[in-house]
Amino acid sequence: MGILYYVNFYQLASRWYTTHIMNNQTPQTLKGFRDFLPDQKRQRDFIVQKMVEVFERFGFEPLETPTLEYASLLTGKYGKEADKLLYTFTDRGERQVGLRYDQTVPTARVLAQYQNQLSKFFRRYQIQNVFRADKPQKGRFREFIQSDIDIFGSTSSLADAEILACTYFALKNIGFEQINILINDRQILLKALQPLAINAVDVMSIIQSIDKLDKQTPDQVIQELAAKGLTQSNAQQALQSIQTAQITDSLKQIQSQAQSLGIPPKEIVFTPTLARGLDYYTGMIFEVQIPDYSAGSCAGGGRYDQLIKALGGPDTPAVGVAFGFDRVVEAADQLSLLPVGQATTQVLVTIFDDESQVESLKVASQLRQAGIRVEVYPAVDKLARQFKLADQKQIPFALVIGQTEIEKGLVTLKDMRTRTQSEVTIASVISQIRL
Repeated sequence: MGILYYVNFYQLASRWYTTHIMNNQTPQTLKGFRDFLPDQKRQRDFIVQKMVEVFERFGFEPLETPTLEYASLLTGKYGKEADKLLYTFTDRGERQVGLRYDQTVPTARVLAQYQNQLSKFFRRYQIQNVFRADKPQKGRFREFIQSDIDIFGSTSSLADAEILACTYFALKNIGFEQINILINDRQILLKALQPLAINAVDVMSIIQSIDKLDKQTPDQVIQELAAKGLTQSNAQQALQSIQTAQITDSLKQIQSQAQSLGIPPKEIVFTPTLARGLDYYTGMIFEVQIPDYSAGSCAGGGRYDQLIKALGGPDTPAVGVAFGFDRVVEAADQLSLLPVGQATTQVLVTIFDDESQVESLKVASQLRQAGIRVEVYPAVDKLARQFKLADQKQIPFALVIGQTEIEKGLVTLKDMRTRTQSEVTIASVISQIRL
């Protein structure tokens, strides 16, 4: 089975090479999609590790959902404008399917489908790729990673505060010093804007325009509302109503609880113009900004108490956040928070000659069983070339086993950083590298 798989893979690769390379077509990714080479992947894994450390510290459990869902599950959940960004198509079984747009809706489907198997007040984290047919630009891609946390089954403000605190400390764990959490209440927006809605422009459409205030001037938003069908006067009143809105008692309580959980008061700010354009929010909404990063918010979320019921599941209140993972990585890179040049391999085991090859492989196996990350040079070659590979990959140690070492029962361990080497026992190698 395994051999057949690799044969088929080789045939596919050969056909691709013939089609693209031999026909002088430059190999490239689709616009808005990316490859991640080892150094980049290690940096992204670093961000995942730092986030998961905090998620699990707060009691969240891991979850994965499929890349494809029925299109009917996805459409109509995000608003008309967002629906235009869904990747949907007909599969070979003539089913209408769609690529995952976010992780909230698929997770709501999981809760409806597995409601008898999940714990009360289920809290989950999910880190997977999502797809949007958006216009690629700085900090915005067509395939990207989202990192979500959510608490289900609780209407308590404590759940909202826990989400805010976990979000804050996940970013702190990465190394960000300044974090601004902007909070608002969807009910404030509905109360202020519902009287201005008309048949041609419902309140959610007004909110979606208001949501652009962080990217457009007030005049531009007013003009957009007027173009949708509001009178100029009502469009102006819409902005004035939310700009002068006062914080609700429920939002004050969430803010106070979040501060008790460790968020500094100055870093959680009531922002009445914050809208969050998605239709399903019902209560607190928030976005997270890194002041030294200008490409947009790095996380956003809120309370959505009706979505799971709308999907045919139980009446389950929920609150959560989606991190813009790629933006977090980009921000961390700009602020020099990412590890640079860290090799995952600890030792390169060289192959001195054919006669000593078996012994080299045995030593590599011993080291791996001791928990050391080992790469075996895959050929007999000049030691200079093997050392050069270790340098290129920033592997800190190289191990040489020739006939002399075999006769002595030792190995030569070379420190590639200091260019020093010594003959030592395998036990000594293990001890030295584990330090």
